[in-house]
Amino acid sequence: MRIAWFWLAASLATMSGNLCAQAPAEPYKVLRTVKVGGDGGFDYIHADSDVRRLYVARSGQNSRVDVYDLDTFAPVGEIKTANARGVMIDAKSNHGFISSKPLTMFDPKTLQVIKTIDVQGNPDGMFFDAPEQRLYVLSHVAPFVTVVDTKEGSVLGTIDIGGMPEQTVSDGEGHLYINVEDKENIAVVDTKTMGVTAHYDLTGKGGTCAGLAFDAKNRILFAACRNPANMVILRADDGKILSTVPIGAGADGAWFHPATMEVFSSNGGSGTVSVVKENGPTTFALEQTVPTMIGARTSTMDWKTNRLILVAAEFGPPTPPAQPGGNPGRGPLLPDSVTIIVVGK
Repeated sequence: MRIAWFWLAASLATMSGNLCAQAPAEPYKVLRTVKVGGDGGFDYIHADSDVRRLYVARSGQNSRVDVYDLDTFAPVGEIKTANARGVMIDAKSNHGFISSKPLTMFDPKTLQVIKTIDVQGNPDGMFFDAPEQRLYVLSHVAPFVTVVDTKEGSVLGTIDIGGMPEQTVSDGEGHLYINVEDKENIAVVDTKTMGVTAHYDLTGKGGTCAGLAFDAKNRILFAACRNPANMVILRADDGKILSTVPIGAGADGAWFHPATMEVFSSNGGSGTVSVVKENGPTTFALEQTVPTMIGARTSTMDWKTNRLILVAAEFGPPTPPAQPGGNPGRGPLLPDSVTIIVVGK
């Protein structure tokens, strides 16, 4: 009897372990929504995970950057500047930058403006290369990329990538990858020469690509595209397309998490986040579609909590209404409706 009991107990333990191993991972979901309100629209957001601050660029007549506590989302302050589009922080030099025209350099501790920097084009998105302490300011008109030294706040040069840039990633080895939204390709830039060395063609697989993420270990790029709405997955070294995975409509940002081997695409058109799993260097699948809010397109990662943070707002009906067969467009932004959305587990 004692032998039988031990055998039964061991069998139950094995079965329990197998069931636990086969249990599906906890799904992603909206953990919190915070209506922060305020006048004006919104654009890019940036989470400073170490200092625990969230920067939200606000557009309109009262253009500014609103700053929140990243844990409570209580207001911390604001930075006044014209045509605010986004924020990046260089913690080493204690300099923050706002993509405005002129570019605004500020002190992240006091939120006081240090100086403005004259740049060409229309500053939009930005990418900060921390090892080189360089800021790459993107513009939808020439010159398409302006390079700024974040230590001094001086312009080092410009880069012509041949079209409208959106999101940028770096391999940490002297190469930038920039999706060219209106040309259906990804530009490869040598950071030493500040010149373009290649264009990876995405024609037919994904167009109007507005999000880009990078798996540094396997050297894989993930381009979140709108037309067709695919995540195009390709090798960073030669641009060979490995796979395409359908995602939600209106992608406008992508992030790769190396600990989970997952890519997140924030899709404002469908009001979703697409989670794509990298099961291996050549195997990818849509893992989950998380409902968020229509218009929740720009996003940032809080790397300390492993949560994706998005911003959205409510809009009224289009004025005038669309004609039969026409594009309905988007109505006016409703007052005090800007909302922060947190997605995680």
